[in-house]
Amino acid sequence: MAQGSMAASKVLGIALVVIGVGLAIWGFQLSESVGSQITEAVTGAERDKVMMFYIGGAVSFVVGAYLLIKG
Repeated sequence: MAQGSMAASKVLGIALVVIGVGLAIWGFQLSESVGSQITEAVTGAERDKVMMFYIGGAVSFVVGAYLLIKG
């Protein structure tokens, strides 16, 4: 039973790493949009939606990497 749990942990870790990278890439693409560039030029800050993708991607990646290393 313990090996099944370890395998599930590895699979979940890989999935979270892939999701984290995907969210970071998606956030980067959103930050390059015209609307986001105008908002950044006027306010000097990234849009909240872009930051949420970056944060979500980073958290997902770190948790996935931890599960891969630990598992």
